[in-house]
Amino acid sequence: MQYLCYRMYAIVDIETTGGHASASGITEVAIYLYDGRELVQHYETLVNPGVPIPYYISVLTGISDEMVADAPPFEAVAPMVFSLLKDNIFVAHNVNFDYSFLKYHLEAAGYDLQAKKLCTVRLGRKIFPGLPSYSLGNICRHFEIPINGRHRASGDAEATMKLFGLMLQHDHTQAIAGMLKGGSKEQFLPPNLPPEQVKDLPSAPGVYYFHDQKGKVVYVGKALDLKKRVNSHFTGNNPGRQRQNFLRTIHSITYQPTATELMASILESVEIKRLWPPFNAAQKHVEYKYGFYLFEDQQGYLRIAIEKKRKHSHPVHCFNLLVDGHRVLRTLIKEFKLCPKLCFLQKGEGTCAGITAGTCNGACKQEEDAILYNDRVMEAIRYLQQQQPSVTIVDKGLQPGERSCILMEKGKFYGMGYFPEHLDHSDPEAIRSFLTPYPENDTIIGLLRPYATGIPGE
Repeated sequence: MQYLCYRMYAIVDIETTGGHASASGITEVAIYLYDGRELVQHYETLVNPGVPIPYYISVLTGISDEMVADAPPFEAVAPMVFSLLKDNIFVAHNVNFDYSFLKYHLEAAGYDLQAKKLCTVRLGRKIFPGLPSYSLGNICRHFEIPINGRHRASGDAEATMKLFGLMLQHDHTQAIAGMLKGGSKEQFLPPNLPPEQVKDLPSAPGVYYFHDQKGKVVYVGKALDLKKRVNSHFTGNNPGRQRQNFLRTIHSITYQPTATELMASILESVEIKRLWPPFNAAQKHVEYKYGFYLFEDQQGYLRIAIEKKRKHSHPVHCFNLLVDGHRVLRTLIKEFKLCPKLCFLQKGEGTCAGITAGTCNGACKQEEDAILYNDRVMEAIRYLQQQQPSVTIVDKGLQPGERSCILMEKGKFYGMGYFPEHLDHSDPEAIRSFLTPYPENDTIIGLLRPYATGIPGE
């Protein structure tokens, strides 16, 4: 078992109002200081995020607006949180999520968190290879570690501490020490960049992140060969102001390996949209994209509306050009006898053009039963979705015994991840639980559509 005499492990879990630190608040924090043998100190608190907690988050965590109404804001607990984290090793299950949130909100409160990190998900893959799943719930069930309060900060942090203790006992390959140690020096890198970070990059596909002095991501890139691609940024003698400013800004590099270059391209697009790094120019254009939105009016009739796609919205169908949406909607109106007025293609008080054309049965005048009309609307939506391409791209995994998978269903990108190679990948449902869902965008759909049509791109 490994023990650190000069610092302790800070086992952390937080609950939040959403998935991104810059747009979401923290609702609960739990920190367990652990010396490798026993619990030394325990701190937990509810936090008032200053914004309403989404309903689905409340259902998941049990934390409601009423519960945090009298809780302190994060600024009030920041001194305690920082004091517990600053001199210790930050440990969490999927550590980048918790670390990024706390680092962001600590910085807003005037504290600069610069801590070493350990991820029990990644450590689990190294120390306990071959498990069917490394989610906290599944790996704790595998080792019979109870979770007293799932999706609450204290319950998850306590379980993570017990899991990490088990990892310390079984770390025969020194995976934990390997994640914490540095490497040798090199001479050709930017002055503020530790050379070991480049030396330790693998010659494998993945996504890399350049960080500034405060840890903020300033550039995201993808590569077929991470080491080669990152080194290419530092070759040449271009004295231009932008390039020199770029090189001076880089203080650290992190990366996320992927099994294939296609996975790296997808992850790069997701991360550029999520982090909006200042030195990335590509993929940051505004996407003028529309969608079909379905809602029920006050008379109980389902209505299809064409609107610009909103952030975090869920249209039933997407398209780039308004004229394409009108064309598709007119086809659905004709094929499924929908009402042009209820689809907003006809306005005003005059006679419905669908009645004249024989495609509307009077739903706009409430002459047709809403249930019958709504059945046809849903049939039209199902038909539309069934026409969209689906594809499951299975390839090599990150390590022996697993395969990688990218899943697009009915024109929508679901996500990607890794599953045991013995699993039957012909059934998407069998591997869905192993995949990480990601938000889609036009770039990702453009990458995947050639595969869906059977003509993979280079």
